[in-house]
Amino acid sequence: MKFTAMLDRILRLALALLMTAMVTSVVWQVLSRYLFVVPAAWTEELARFLLIWIGMLGAAYAYRQGSHLGIDLLANKLTERGKQRLHSIVHTVCLLFVASVLVVGGGLLVSMTWELKQYSAAMGLPIAYVYSVIPASGVLISLFATEAIVNGSARREN
Repeated sequence: MKFTAMLDRILRLALALLMTAMVTSVVWQVLSRYLFVVPAAWTEELARFLLIWIGMLGAAYAYRQGSHLGIDLLANKLTERGKQRLHSIVHTVCLLFVASVLVVGGGLLVSMTWELKQYSAAMGLPIAYVYSVIPASGVLISLFATEAIVNGSARREN
């Protein structure tokens, strides 16, 4: 099994677990609000943090699957060789963007929040843990983009 295929399976499982945790948190929030009249303060914050993680890791998963929205007007007019070149250019631009913005910029954000010792209000969780998904998803997307460039084909071509 290829390394990125194994990452794909782990990512899918992690997303399912995070979704389950978020649904559980929201259900507990509703139950505690209406049954016990005293809502649990941490559940709203946990749901928000889980949504951030699901969104960022979900973007990496969608990139791997070739499920992101794309405009194929130019690609439809190209020859097969032209499509391959365009494919490489698009994935290279994505790789450069993700490496600079998510990996480097996200890493700096995590570092800054760690140094400033920022904690969440309800749970007391270091915000650096919440933000750590930004460079992590950037690394995943970078790996998937590199794989797409090397293999020369996307998971799903439209």
